[in-house]
Amino acid sequence: MAEITYNSWLQDYKRPFGAVLVGTPVEFDLIIQTNHQVAVNIVLQFENGFKSYEKMTAISDGVFRMTLPNLSEIGYYNYYFQITEYDDAHEYRYFYGATDIGGGPGTTYVDEISVIPYTQTVFLKREAAPDWYRQAIFYQIFPDSFARKGHLENPKDNIFFYGKETDDPYYIREANGDITHWTYYGGNLAGIIDKIPYLKSLGVTALYLNPIFEARSSHRYDTSDYMKIDPVLGSEADFKELVDTLHQEGMHLILDGVFSHVGRNSKYFDFDGKSGGQGAYQTAQSPYFDWFTFHQYPDDYKSWWGIKDLPTIDKTNANFQQYIYGESDSVLSKWNSLGVDGWRLDVADELPDNFIKGIRDTLENYPEQVLIGEVWEDASRKVAYEQHRKYVYGDALHATMNYPFRDIILGLVMGEMTPETAARKLMQLSENYPADVFLNNFNNIGTHDTERILTTLDQSLTKLDLAVGLLMTLPGVPTIYYGDEAGLTGHKDPENRAFFPWENSNETTSKIYQKWIKIRQSAPVLATGDLSLFYSDRIFGLIRESLNETAVFIFNISDQGLMVDFDALTFLSKKVDYPAFFLGAFESVYKFK
Repeated sequence: MAEITYNSWLQDYKRPFGAVLVGTPVEFDLIIQTNHQVAVNIVLQFENGFKSYEKMTAISDGVFRMTLPNLSEIGYYNYYFQITEYDDAHEYRYFYGATDIGGGPGTTYVDEISVIPYTQTVFLKREAAPDWYRQAIFYQIFPDSFARKGHLENPKDNIFFYGKETDDPYYIREANGDITHWTYYGGNLAGIIDKIPYLKSLGVTALYLNPIFEARSSHRYDTSDYMKIDPVLGSEADFKELVDTLHQEGMHLILDGVFSHVGRNSKYFDFDGKSGGQGAYQTAQSPYFDWFTFHQYPDDYKSWWGIKDLPTIDKTNANFQQYIYGESDSVLSKWNSLGVDGWRLDVADELPDNFIKGIRDTLENYPEQVLIGEVWEDASRKVAYEQHRKYVYGDALHATMNYPFRDIILGLVMGEMTPETAARKLMQLSENYPADVFLNNFNNIGTHDTERILTTLDQSLTKLDLAVGLLMTLPGVPTIYYGDEAGLTGHKDPENRAFFPWENSNETTSKIYQKWIKIRQSAPVLATGDLSLFYSDRIFGLIRESLNETAVFIFNISDQGLMVDFDALTFLSKKVDYPAFFLGAFESVYKFK
């Protein structure tokens, strides 16, 4: 069998690197060393469609080339190589494809059915986000648990407030697990306004708020009325004051849009009959009746993941679409007119592509706004409900929540992933995503849906330092979950939603975050620069490079001090000259551990 060389990350073999605009020619070179005559085809299929076998041309001894001049489908193509080798009496056929990581150097396969294909992203348009967004340090606030100012009032029935802010989060449940009474700390908008000086001192420039619209629960993902601020949080005037104050301080705000489902006791469904009797559960004459899917009216209805408290909305319903984004008095129109700077779409997998595009079309009237989707996987390869999703290919999301990025950082820092594997997985994400979306992605090491980062890291401050350093230096927009910098711990919901420890903040963890935020903000290349990676068995390194600036970081992921052995480093890059560049350009290297 011949010796084959190909690497989708190096320009010697594939040009250009990574995702391409529709219509961009893509050139492939496959190198084969053999004493026999060979013929080579590139096998091409769009996503999981029809395969075509395209002949590659021998341009020199052992080098086979194919230029695909016009990849016209928006999405991604699978490709691999078919090699036929001849000797005097026999014909041998085998294949060359990717490894389980995806891109980079591949491997030889003896049968076609086993081949893992390479993939080539083709996108419609660049998604260059607003400058403020690319430069931002985000802070995610769970509004009930961050800060409270003023007199605490109880405008809701059948809820409980904790006696003290230091009380542990707790749900009051029935025997079957259903929550009978929601518990509240009573955080409010006035409290957020009051803490803006603290956020600025930390280095935060933008806020992402979990839902703030009227709801029954303290998490507020069970919307009761999209047009109203939850009364526990305050008033619409309080919200306007928050937006205006943030803007005066040069800060920005994005909201959580929960459009997949509503609360069972919302005015739209009105299960308990306390919203005027005009909800879909109360009458088939409801203006909202056709928003919902009833299998047997009224008690058997479609709900989000089978949770009866969250009736699912039919997002293809034209009336609902108009209500959310189509009318001049729609939900988006109202809150956009009050000055919000963007939206995070909850469970974007549940929102059809045309629904997301409808939201994006509305936001085109607000060019300084950003649209982010909650996606837990590589959004460029996401299949949901048997459809290849088009979130990140243009005219849809600017960015997604980058949970794969979080998985890589935690795997590396916790010793569950080698530096080589972490580098290859990151390079694969870089190859899959359009370059702008890769830089736009909303990065995190913890959210309201995960364990607290300190809990995940067994409260190791050394590991926290590494994790925050990677969050702040790798491509994407870094997001801090409220209280992580103050040393909050906790497993998943509800433990990860404790009140901010204003009287007992951890100075050591705060200094870790402050240090890395300053580093991030001192080097503009970290917001816009290309990424290259290098590693050894105990080192993970990265290069961020633009036309005018280069930043190099070396992370010691071992538990002991060490000297950097440059000869032992392996470089992963779309360029082939980085080792010489790296060694020649720097007389000393700053090490952050």
